[in-house]
Amino acid sequence: MIDRRDALAGMVAAFGASVFAPLARAAAYRPNPVINTGAPAPVFTAAQRALVAALSERVIPTTDTPGAIAAGVPDYIEHMLGDWAIDDERATILGGLAAIDARSIAQYRTPAAKATPAQQDALLTLAMNDALPGAASFFPAFKQLVLTGYYTSEVGITQERHYLPVPGDYDGAYPYAKVKRIFSS
Repeated sequence: MIDRRDALAGMVAAFGASVFAPLARAAAYRPNPVINTGAPAPVFTAAQRALVAALSERVIPTTDTPGAIAAGVPDYIEHMLGDWAIDDERATILGGLAAIDARSIAQYRTPAAKATPAQQDALLTLAMNDALPGAASFFPAFKQLVLTGYYTSEVGITQERHYLPVPGDYDGAYPYAKVKRIFSS
């Protein structure tokens, strides 16, 4: 089975130079005494936790495969921010969440976590297009956390992608029509 740290290193390599710093720090870390494998250091309030869950599910929704919530992405994000991020990096995410929530209350008269999926998509689009005051660098960092959390989880590796530790014989003429899933290694 693939090691989560190896998968994380692969994700960091895919993001290149624009990787969100806590992800790079976690990928490069070599356990000196111990890694926190228990509950994450608390970062979010209950309302922020609900918003992170709702927004991460909008980035990777449940379809024929499990979505971000089923993969434990909100807990992963809190773990990364609590154990790997410095204050400025946490402030990027927390400030973006606050800006999204403020815009939702002003525009839809409801907290963003309770907004409809279409409204949440509109709020994320505003953040993505840098149209929310206070959320300038939020979306790229949040998206990286969601994607990395998902594709390094057991759900992402085994259900979204098909993990083959040894892919078998090479067949250069294998018909593409027979490919059912994208394979990861």
